[in-house]
Amino acid sequence: MKNIHYIYTLIFGVAVILFFGMAYPHHLHYQEQFQLFLFDCNYAWDIVKLPGGVADLLGRFCTQFFLYAWGGAFIIGLLLSVIQLLTLRLVNWGRFYGLSYLPSCLLWLFLLDENALLGGVWAVLITLLASLALDKMSGRIRNILLVVAFPVLYWIVGPVCIVSFLLQALRLKSQKWYYGVFVLLAIMLVILAYYIPVPASSLWFGIHYHRYPTQFPTLLWVAALSVFVLALLLNLPKLSALTSTPSSLTSNLSTLISFAVVTACMGCFVWNNANFKAEKIMGYDFMARHQQWNRIIETINKEKPNNQIGVTVQNLALGMRGMLANHGGEYSQNGIAGLLPDVDRDATSPLPTAEAFYLLGMINVAQRTVFEAQEAILDFQKSARCYKRLAQTNLINGDYEVARKYLFALQKTLFYSDWANETLRLLGNEKAIAEHPEYGHLRKCAYNEDFYFSDHVTPEMLESLYYKNRENRLAYEYLIAYYMLTGDRERYAKFIQTIKK
Repeated sequence: MKNIHYIYTLIFGVAVILFFGMAYPHHLHYQEQFQLFLFDCNYAWDIVKLPGGVADLLGRFCTQFFLYAWGGAFIIGLLLSVIQLLTLRLVNWGRFYGLSYLPSCLLWLFLLDENALLGGVWAVLITLLASLALDKMSGRIRNILLVVAFPVLYWIVGPVCIVSFLLQALRLKSQKWYYGVFVLLAIMLVILAYYIPVPASSLWFGIHYHRYPTQFPTLLWVAALSVFVLALLLNLPKLSALTSTPSSLTSNLSTLISFAVVTACMGCFVWNNANFKAEKIMGYDFMARHQQWNRIIETINKEKPNNQIGVTVQNLALGMRGMLANHGGEYSQNGIAGLLPDVDRDATSPLPTAEAFYLLGMINVAQRTVFEAQEAILDFQKSARCYKRLAQTNLINGDYEVARKYLFALQKTLFYSDWANETLRLLGNEKAIAEHPEYGHLRKCAYNEDFYFSDHVTPEMLESLYYKNRENRLAYEYLIAYYMLTGDRERYAKFIQTIKK
C-alpha cells in the first residue's frame, strides 16, 4: 500500500515539475532576478536574526537555482511532494487518501503569484516536520518540548508554526492547550514588537512569505491551516468511520479514485488561475536579458505582442538585427512609447527599456534606470541581474572602484562568480576593455558631452549617438524608426541628406 502512495506522489511531483518547467518557466526567472543570494555570514545573519529567517534563508537559497527553469521546477516539485507525504503521515484519511494532496495543491496555487516567496513553502514544510517529530514524543517530555519548541519554531519559520501546536493540542484533546498556544503567541509577539523594527502585522502574518510587505499571504495560510482542518474533521466519529476500508482491493480502488478526483480538480483550478499573460511578458524580458534576438523575432512572427514590454523588446530585437528601420512598420507598434518608453518607478517595467539604453550606448541613462529599478524592489532585496549590469556600466564609464564593489558581491554568488572573476581582470586594463567586443564598442558609442536630459528620449539624443560613432547601427535604426513613428518627414529628409554628405 505504501508503494502505491509513493507512486502517486511521484506522479504528482512530475506534474508540478512539468508545469513550472514548460508552462511557467519565466515566473521562476522573474523570482531569481529580484534577489541576490550571497554565500556570506553577514548576509545570512541579517536574514536569520528576524522571525522566520531560517525558512526565508532556505527559500532564497533555492530561488537562486531558478536561473535555470528546470532546476527551479524540480525544487518546487520536490518540496510540494515532501509536504504531501508529511500531511499523509500526520493526517491519514484512509480511503480518502487524495485529501493529503490538498495542502500541496494550495501551495502550488500560492506559487502562481510571481511575488509569492519560496520561504513560505519552506515554513509549512518545517512546521509539518516539527509536528511529526513531536508526535514521536510522549508524556512529560512531550509537554516540555511543546513549551520550549514554540518560540524556537516561531523564530525558524514565523507565525505559520502555530499550525504545529494546534495539531498537538488536538492530539492532547485539551482545550487548555488551545488557549495556552494563543496566549503564549500573543505575549511573545507583544514583546517582540518593542524590539524588532518591523510592523506588528508582519510579526503576526509573516515577514518574508510574500514580496509585498503589506500583502496578506492568504493562500499560504489556507494551505497550512488545511492540515489542521483535515485533522480536526478526522477526529469526528462519523467521518472517522468513513475512512476505514474493508479490503485491500477496495482500499486500492478508493485510493486511486480519491487521488484522481482531488488532483484533477485542483490541477484544473491551478491551470485556470495561472497568469499566462504575465508569463508571456516575463518571457520577452527574459529573452532581452539574455540577448536572444533571433528567438524574439521568431516569437513575434508567430504572435504579435500586445503589451508595452513586448513591443519594446520586439523593437530592440529588430534593431539589433538591422530590421527596425525597414521592417518596423510590419509589426505592432505603440507609437514612440513602444520604442523607448518613459520608465515607471517600479522594479519590472524599466528593465527592458534599460537593455535598449545600454545597447544604444546611453550608459548613464541605463545605469540610473537599473539602479532605480533595483531600489524599487518591494521587499528591499538586491538583484543579481541589476548588480551585473551596474558593474558593466561603471566599468564602461571608467568608475572602476564602484564596479569592483558590485563584482566583489557577485563573487560570493553561485552562478555569477565566474563572470565576476573574469570581469575583475578588466578593471583598469584600458587595452583589454578597448578590445572587448561589447565594452569596447559601447565605450566608443557612449556620450562624451554634457546636456540636459529628461525622461523622454528625443531625436536629438539619438542623433548625437549616431554622429559620434557612425558604427552605432542600433542608434541609426532607432532614429529612423523614431522619424517614421512620429511622421516627421522634414527631419527625416534632413537627416538623410546630412549622412549622404
